[in-house]
Amino acid sequence: MKKYDVIIVGAGAAGVFMSYEMTKLPNRAKVLMIDKGMGLEKRVCPIKLGKTSSCIKCSPCHIMNGYGGAGTLSDGKYNITTQFGGDLHRYVGTEEAMGLMNYVDSVLCDMGGADAKLYSTGNSQLKTIALQNNLHLLDAKVRHLGTDRNMKILGRIFDYTKDRIDTQFGTLVSEVEKLPKGFRITTDKGESYECTDLVLATGRSGSKWISSVCNKMGIEMESNRVDIGVRVELPAEIFKHITDEVYESKIVYKTDKYNDQIRTFCMNPYGEVVSENTNGIVTVNGHSYADPALHTENTNFALLVSNKFTEPFKDSNEYGESIARLSNMLGGGVLLQRFGDLVKGRRSSERRMAKCFTRPTLKATPGDLSLVIPKRQLDNIIEMIYALDKIAPGTANEDTLLYGVEVKFYNSKVEVTENLETKVEGLYALGDGSGVTHSLSQASASGVWVARKLIEKYQ
Repeated sequence: MKKYDVIIVGAGAAGVFMSYEMTKLPNRAKVLMIDKGMGLEKRVCPIKLGKTSSCIKCSPCHIMNGYGGAGTLSDGKYNITTQFGGDLHRYVGTEEAMGLMNYVDSVLCDMGGADAKLYSTGNSQLKTIALQNNLHLLDAKVRHLGTDRNMKILGRIFDYTKDRIDTQFGTLVSEVEKLPKGFRITTDKGESYECTDLVLATGRSGSKWISSVCNKMGIEMESNRVDIGVRVELPAEIFKHITDEVYESKIVYKTDKYNDQIRTFCMNPYGEVVSENTNGIVTVNGHSYADPALHTENTNFALLVSNKFTEPFKDSNEYGESIARLSNMLGGGVLLQRFGDLVKGRRSSERRMAKCFTRPTLKATPGDLSLVIPKRQLDNIIEMIYALDKIAPGTANEDTLLYGVEVKFYNSKVEVTENLETKVEGLYALGDGSGVTHSLSQASASGVWVARKLIEKYQ
């Protein structure tokens, strides 16, 4: 049986930057990083290879799992802010959290991201225009790497760490056992490893797995929210005056009808809409490339309604999954509807889509989103589209496309200390898998934070 000082379960943003920091700074720790997904060179969706036109539910999904995590093939967008993207600042302090995120940005620049523009909403006139229309633009700096550049940077980080950090891909951790001094993990290949410190960094796709480990160890978890909505796709010209200035605009709106909050999320200028597989459920996402030759004529972004439930219901993720399953049942995957058809109460058909001026970038099934998304969320989405139309005229055009459903599953927040350590000594939970972070920047920063704490131990 092999023994390590530190085992990192998950090679997403948190695990990647933890491995980087433990390679960069002097320490004697013997480290293993393990992930159920594959290495970068094998993370290719069959749709991209032309082997299929729709999601065939690979297990594990190459878009969601593997080195770099779900953020690898999802635009490479790093938002440097504490206004959204998680609660890391509540544990380490706002100044420290911002310092860690700026450090992550410096590493990305050193590894090939320096040419990527750093946008900011701080002094944007858009903020004033939004407020004049009852919309709220959140403050943030954003470094957009693009999926293509992000892949190259992650490849350089892996090359930097591979001789220092042992790594296993395509390997699922099936069992975690607490020992008198440390932990033992068992994989689906029947291999066992022991360690003194165990780091859980499995990302959102590992939410159920982390819950099972916490339940077994008696670690408290706070029920979190689930965000449900659609991905909007429209001609890039409509949002050009916004995306050219700030690139990623996080705009929040409080609806008149229900007083609910709805927000834009993951804006991708000249990008494409993609499907992704989370635990066998096909949902929708989007990304864009740094290389202009790979740009499309469209911009896409999500509109998400936050849902947080009260007693006695606790399983918010199951609620989101049930809606996504219904979409999969009706559309065989992702559903697509013109905004004009939605507000007129009719389904989009192949005939109507053939006349649509906005050309979809994802092959999806024309249908009726009102048969899938609950009325309250759908009313919020429609109201938000009309609100955005005031600052980006054309958003509410009949040929604006809506893909459904987009669901953001948030892990139940694991009870951890300021060092992101659970009440079980030596067991850490970080990144999006912990529920503490919800973004690439904050997840990466959490990996750096825990690495530095462990490096002090293994000097």
